[in-house]
Amino acid sequence: MKWLPLAAVLAVPSQAALRFGCSTLTIQRLDPLVEPGVVPSAHLHQIVGGNAFNASMDPAAGDLGDKGTCTTCTFSEDFSNYWTAVMFFKHPNGTYKRVPIMQNTALPNGINGGMTIYYTQQDFSSNGNQKITAFKPGFRMTVGTPTSTSKFGPGLKFVCLQNKGTRFPELDDFPTKPCTGGIMTVHHFPACWDGKNLDSPDHQSHMYNTVKDAFQNSGPCPASHPVRVPQVAYETLWDTTQFNSMWPTDGSQPFTLSYGDNKGYGTHADYVFGWKGDSLQKAMDSSCMFQACENGNPLKSQGVTQMNQCTVPKTVDEDIDGWLTSLPGM
Repeated sequence: MKWLPLAAVLAVPSQAALRFGCSTLTIQRLDPLVEPGVVPSAHLHQIVGGNAFNASMDPAAGDLGDKGTCTTCTFSEDFSNYWTAVMFFKHPNGTYKRVPIMQNTALPNGINGGMTIYYTQQDFSSNGNQKITAFKPGFRMTVGTPTSTSKFGPGLKFVCLQNKGTRFPELDDFPTKPCTGGIMTVHHFPACWDGKNLDSPDHQSHMYNTVKDAFQNSGPCPASHPVRVPQVAYETLWDTTQFNSMWPTDGSQPFTLSYGDNKGYGTHADYVFGWKGDSLQKAMDSSCMFQACENGNPLKSQGVTQMNQCTVPKTVDEDIDGWLTSLPGM
């Protein structure tokens, strides 16, 4: 799918950064980017965002920003969808239990699981002075590869939490000891777009990754992908603490992602743009930072109760909450 070349890419600089919570929309085996229309998909995901999410997500079916009627995210104009694989604990007896998800300490209390979503321009603590071009209707991308055997993936990290505010050190794979505050997974997406394609066959080639570790400013975009877009990142906090007393006596790492990855090398995430109208561009052109962007400054926002009330129907009927003899779909 093509988008017309952009004029004035280097126009008025912006100074904006968004950080907000999205409660869980659904947890089930659906993957409309990698396996569109397949029910159930190969492995389990947690999905957050707008309720137009479905098994197909055909871009020809219309703009998510116009189709959604509710969203699990703080910003009520954001009907995008964000999803990642789910984490499981593997007991020494061979059974699996899904790890519960916690809210980030920086977010309002009461959020049902979910993720912390970032759209940054420069880094975690400051704005920049570049023009940031918002994504266009129909845009989608992924980061990471489930089949990866490489330990290092730029921007794809694990953090062994001492508490919910822990941010460092960032690890390339699962922590090798029990974490007193749980485990956080971090997914940073590329921030350089080719300016033409809203997607690509591998959902990645239309983007170029200049991402560094943590929330550092991405490097300059190359001529092949000249358009600087928001630096999208997800943080998911997993409450692994309830399993610390069951840690295997041989010291082996007992956690696995829902596609059977106990190393974490294949950690990955998916994104489908769905902001209503030009709301995201207005935010990127503003001077707000994090919570200061709420309450109409410039983005409309909603409370936790409204976020938690937004859901989608369960498409795949299977047990994902009990002690399981195998990972769902595996």
